[in-house]
Parts: sequence; structure tokens; C-alpha cells
Amino acid sequence: MEAEAKLSEALEDYLKEIYSLQAEGSRATTSVLAKRRGVAPPSVTSMLTRLAALGLVEHERYRGAVLTPAGEKAAVEVVRHHRLLEQYLAESLGLGIDEVHDEADRLEHRLSEELEARIDESLGFPTHDPHGHPIPDGNLELEHLELRRLSSLAPGEAAVIRRVPDADADLLRYLAELRLLPGERVEVRGSAPFGGPLTLAAAGLELSIAREVADLISVA
Repeated sequence: MEAEAKLSEALEDYLKEIYSLQAEGSRATTSVLAKRRGVAPPSVTSMLTRLAALGLVEHERYRGAVLTPAGEKAAVEVVRHHRLLEQYLAESLGLGIDEVHDEADRLEHRLSEELEARIDESLGFPTHDPHGHPIPDGNLELEHLELRRLSSLAPGEAAVIRRVPDADADLLRYLAELRLLPGERVEVRGSAPFGGPLTLAAAGLELSIAREVADLISVA
């Protein structure tokens, strides 16, 4: 779309951030966006005003921003670029799961539609990135799965890891060391009381992780 092609990288980043918050069921308020973008609230207000003028968000003071249909389409296009690049960097170039996110962030705004299509085809039209997040298809449609948090499993329950956070490199290196990555089957062996750690069986090993970490892992 012509309007989308003229968006700056900063505006695309804001659209992606708002989309991420909406997907999490959170409100994209000025204060939340300022914290996640690492900027002052007046800077967020200025960007939201620009996006609203372009018809990409609806913004009400104190209530936050909501993507319009055009804004959601533009956001999903950026998400598609990002996740396709992550998969390409991991599968074709061998980058670690903790490295691909930042590299994709740097490249996503410069990916042409032609190169995007070639990458998609060369990878066999993947449906998920290395972290387990769904990749929007060529029609910008997403696969939706009913997932649970690993921390919600009771002792004796087993599941397959489907999704892990993508932006925390230290956490991803830790999960990779424990082999708690998408595709791995895990079984909860024990759950300490009062919010204590979980004992898991995974990859032929028994291990213990903090409940806060288990909260960040999605399983099915």
C-alpha cells in the first residue's frame, strides 16, 4: 500500500509495539509505550498523533492507542518481515536463537516485497519463527493456537513447548542450555508450594526452573 511504503522506521516500530500489546491483551497507553520504547511520554504522544493523522491508530488521551484496520495491516506486514528474517537467519545462516531477534530488527524495514517472497519460498513457506511465534502468510493471515503457560501444568502433566520470548537474549541462552525450546516435550514432575520452582523432565534430564521463567514459556 502506498501509504505504508512511506512510513518511517520509527512509525513502523510503534505500529509493531501497539500490535504486540494488543496481542497480549494489554492497553497501548502512553506510559506503557514510553517504557517499552525507552522514551519520554511526550515523544510517544507525538508519534501517536502522527499515526492518528495517517489513519493508522485511534488515540484517546488516558485510554491509549488502538490500531485501525489499515494500521493493523501495516503492523502485520512488519511482523511478517521480522519473523521471516528470524527464520532465515536461524535456518539458512545458522545464527543462534538468542541472536536472530536483534538482527531481524535491523533488517525488517529494508526488506523488499520481492525479497520477502523469495525468502519465504526458499524456506518452504514456514509457519513459525525460531521462537515459535506464528509467521503471517502472504495474505497477512496468522495461525492461532490455544496455548497454556508451562507454569499452569500440574505434576504429572506433559506438553510440547510451542513458544518462548524472543527479545531477551540472556533468557534465550539459558533456555537453550536447558533445551527448553519449541518442539521439546516436557513433563512436570513437581511444583514447590508458595510460588516455588517447578521440577521438569525434558530431553532425558530432570531440571528445576523458577516459576517466573515457566510463566514465559507457552505449551500445547
